[in-house]
Amino acid sequence: MPLIERVIAVSYRHRVYFTRGVFDAANCLLGDRLVAPSPAPPAKALVTLDEGLATAMPALPDRIVAWFAAHADRLRLVCPPIRVEGGERAKHSAVHVAEIQAGIERHELCRHSYVIAIGGGAHLDVVGLAAATAHRGVRHVRIPTTTLAQADSGVGVKNGINAFGKKNFIGVFAPPFAVINDFDLLASLPPREKRGGFAEAVKVALIRDADFFDWIEAHAEALSRFEAAPLEELIRRCAELHVNHIATSGDPFEFGSARPLDFGHWAAHKLEPLSGYELRHGEAVAIGIALDTVYARRAGMIEPAIADRVLALLERLGFRLFAEELHRRGPDGRLLVLAGLEEFREHLGGELTVTLLAGIGRGVEVHEMNVPVVADAIAELAWRARPACGGAG
Repeated sequence: MPLIERVIAVSYRHRVYFTRGVFDAANCLLGDRLVAPSPAPPAKALVTLDEGLATAMPALPDRIVAWFAAHADRLRLVCPPIRVEGGERAKHSAVHVAEIQAGIERHELCRHSYVIAIGGGAHLDVVGLAAATAHRGVRHVRIPTTTLAQADSGVGVKNGINAFGKKNFIGVFAPPFAVINDFDLLASLPPREKRGGFAEAVKVALIRDADFFDWIEAHAEALSRFEAAPLEELIRRCAELHVNHIATSGDPFEFGSARPLDFGHWAAHKLEPLSGYELRHGEAVAIGIALDTVYARRAGMIEPAIADRVLALLERLGFRLFAEELHRRGPDGRLLVLAGLEEFREHLGGELTVTLLAGIGRGVEVHEMNVPVVADAIAELAWRARPACGGAG
């Protein structure tokens, strides 16, 4: 059969900036680094704002409008910031995606315009999906406002919403035009939200960087008090490890059957819907890391001392390592969380591939999980948590 075949190479520039007061009038980062000098006419920008952030920082919308007024020669704000529901519930339907796409159409944005999303990871997911699918891709700038988003999800290349009871079932891989981490935007976060990003930092340290794990251990008490300097250092180092993986893994869009940066996530992604999303993502990831760590120890993959270090660090950072959802069973008596393994396999296709620990800083891929050992690991976490059982967070 006749065949025409070519290799199409596409390169991306992935930029993550760190700043303070991104919407202070004197801060020119948005204008100077993103927009070509003296565009004629000024580039259009549509801004979305996480509703929870707008409530916590009521002066922020006016600051955004004032910043664009001061830089109108570079960027033109097409309308006041569009407030969009934040949190995981915003991802339960496509309604907010359609709302943002309608704004892009109404204000006649083009592929050289900017959609600037300011908010937590769920907000960035929703807006990123809208930007990536309008005109087949409008320039999308992420301004993450939680520790988890600044350290992990906000610096990635994934956008998506939940559907059919599955997390991120509908989505696209689309690298953002830029990411701007403004540490000042973390100020209004409650402790539970500040803590969430710690789990992703522990995760990436465990599978990629033993020195970073040692650093987190050494600064655990300061981090648990949310001291600014170590918190910001954790975000920077965690973000760098994630971006390094995206740039150098050879599979940034996950065409293969592995998700190495999702260590601890097969259970986490199931625990979130099982809890009705009462468990935050970072909390679910901490439990997933604990579960897979105990599993690895019981399977003879790591020494008990390594498992003890991991579990103790998560607890020092303020995480619970057990949730009652781990014990929930379906009508057939099967643990419901185990469906996360099948959904993990289905999400990528092919054989199941799960990242587990071979040591601190060393992840290893396995292609099966022993269900009785998983059940024993759950029972161990339940026993360990007996004195601390209580409310989430």
